[in-house]
Amino acid sequence: MSGSHVAAIRMGAANNKNVMRTPLRLSMLVLCVLVALTLYAASAQPLLADGIPPDPQIPPKQMMSPAELNQLLKSTKPLILYVGPRSLYDQAHIAGAEYIGAGSTPEGIEALKSRVAALPKDMLIVVYCGCCPWDKCPNVHPAYKQLRNLGYTNVRVLYIGHNFGADWVDKHYPTQRG
Repeated sequence: MSGSHVAAIRMGAANNKNVMRTPLRLSMLVLCVLVALTLYAASAQPLLADGIPPDPQIPPKQMMSPAELNQLLKSTKPLILYVGPRSLYDQAHIAGAEYIGAGSTPEGIEALKSRVAALPKDMLIVVYCGCCPWDKCPNVHPAYKQLRNLGYTNVRVLYIGHNFGADWVDKHYPTQRG
């Protein structure tokens, strides 16, 4: 065999190795992507019932969706306390809800404490705000925490993901004005 034939055979063998490596590389790439997606999915926080994201300050069983509250209102009348700004309450609020005041202010917390002082500790109390997206609301968490610190065991927090208009009024749930 001549030197050129040997070189050609070697070149062909090298090309075959590259051809063999391509499917292997592709398989490794696919495997890496699948592992990355699996790790991402495992790290993502699952949603609670009705698409409510978990909240580190409020246990899942204490959260409720607008649809859940709307359904509950057809069979019972919990005490519903609005803990946001007065101007938004005057525009629209859940039918039967009482204005307390902003849960982020000392005045709002004092009004909350005064309103519930004579109530049984196991009474169903629903608090909500809806002034802004959930992750920016300054009012709901302090109100919830205060009620729990006072010993109320049946406190539920209405999850308003976007705002009261989009998450309650636009769905034609029972609303009052003024």
